[in-house]
Amino acid sequence: MATVNPSLTPSRRRYGKLVNNPMLEDYSLRYAPRAFRRWSEYSVATAALGGISYLADQAIGGSITIGYGFTNAVWAILAAALVIFLTGIPIAYHSAKYNIDMDLLTRGAGFGYLGSTLTSLIYASFTFIFFALEGSIMAQAFALYFGLPLPIGYAVASLLIIPLVVFGMTLLSKLQVWTQPVWLTLMILPLFAVLTRDPAAVAQWTHFAGHSVSGAGFNPLLFGTAAGVVLSLIAQIGEQVDYLRFMPEKTEKTKRRWWLAVILAGPGWVLLGASKQLMGSFFTSVAFHNGTALAKANEPIQMYVHGYHDLFATGGVALGLATFFVILSQIKINVTNAYSGSLSWSNFFSRVMHAHPGRVVWIFLNVGISLTLMEMGVFSFLLKVLGFYSNVAIAWIGAVVADLVINKPILKLSPSYIEFKRAHLYNFNPVGFGAMIIASVVSIAAFFDLLGPVAQAFSTFLALGIAFVMSPILAILTKGKYYIARAPHYHAGTHHDTVACSACGFEFEKEDMACCPHNKGAICSLCCSLDTTCKDMCKTAIAGVAVATEPSICH
Repeated sequence: MATVNPSLTPSRRRYGKLVNNPMLEDYSLRYAPRAFRRWSEYSVATAALGGISYLADQAIGGSITIGYGFTNAVWAILAAALVIFLTGIPIAYHSAKYNIDMDLLTRGAGFGYLGSTLTSLIYASFTFIFFALEGSIMAQAFALYFGLPLPIGYAVASLLIIPLVVFGMTLLSKLQVWTQPVWLTLMILPLFAVLTRDPAAVAQWTHFAGHSVSGAGFNPLLFGTAAGVVLSLIAQIGEQVDYLRFMPEKTEKTKRRWWLAVILAGPGWVLLGASKQLMGSFFTSVAFHNGTALAKANEPIQMYVHGYHDLFATGGVALGLATFFVILSQIKINVTNAYSGSLSWSNFFSRVMHAHPGRVVWIFLNVGISLTLMEMGVFSFLLKVLGFYSNVAIAWIGAVVADLVINKPILKLSPSYIEFKRAHLYNFNPVGFGAMIIASVVSIAAFFDLLGPVAQAFSTFLALGIAFVMSPILAILTKGKYYIARAPHYHAGTHHDTVACSACGFEFEKEDMACCPHNKGAICSLCCSLDTTCKDMCKTAIAGVAVATEPSICH
């Protein structure tokens, strides 16, 4: 955080040491300032892609193959990958351009200041659900190699992550860069080993039916259901954005590598993700045909034990390497899950409670919820959890994307830039918020078979379509008047200068500031969020006078 301006009167708002330490706090509720973004495009992209080491992809690919058969699983993976890639492009671009996280982006993309509170919960749910799934996979490796009981393994897998994620982007970028070559090598080696030493493995995979009632062939309803499970990963773009907000400025000299980094580390994550899902599907077949029970064939530790066994004749070496690979993979992803969860909980509680004890505090909440889910056996009902969750997640993403690609550039009813500050936003914008609610209600009703079997199977596609169509319709009906509550004095595109906050005394770049008639000066976005005394006077009827005097109280 910037230094205090000594010319100001003593600060009326005091923050604890956790909030005042930028290495720990990582500007969790703010625009990421130029002074803090010291990483290269390569470093940011590598850190973002390092989180894609997770093995839930393999578990999902294996689970849908067991549940719905080879053909349905493969087509579901490819269809979902296409949807995730296309929806991720505008989100990644706007986050990297305006240097804001998913919550701040959502606020300015049709949801309003409090409307995005619900999406913070949706995103937080994504982080702790997948933390629990990844932690369960690590505990399975502990159980197989060390004989550690699963309940204890869950606790170890959770507590191991906390020290690594406390220092935020500063440590995470180094961790992901250093471990990436080892991880890639360990992931690919067993695949080559199986393909070269077991020629029948591919044929066995393509005929693998699992529990599917229609065998390994195509069934539209099973395809739709399987795609719904995979589409739960659409919210992963939020975790990519948590890294992409630290991208350096795009210049004429750097624009090519800037764009390459944004595309690869943003929507490009799904290229690796879909490949891993296909690998999980393949290795599930390999594990099953080598004697693993069907109920356990979707466990990544079982997949890679059989994969490494084709590489090393000694079973102990295969098990040891598989265990090391699983643990490394889960550490790499769960630091990201815990980090992103801390950001989303910070955003949620800052608005609900008007308090911010620091991002680090919410790491413990996120990990605690995840541990509870692990102890409840979340891995055993993976398909049901992800199938339900995807309906809400995709409605949210669909509404945001529609605003970014239709309402802003085509209809021009949404501001051309992303406005995220409380002082400039209505609490609720019916455009994005309304579109998400309508899409979620309809798709969840479909998911629970209230609209027939076809709608049930394709409920997630229904959610995406409704959200994408309703957002521009609502923008037209409301004439876009609920985007900006008052004309901003400082906004995105203001360059370089810093301004002292009249509430806390710290200096921030202008993109993070608003003009506050209550404090009679500029105010930073966090102090503005936490203020309980102003009663939003800057946006009330009398604010016409107050705002008109802004040039005399702000500079």
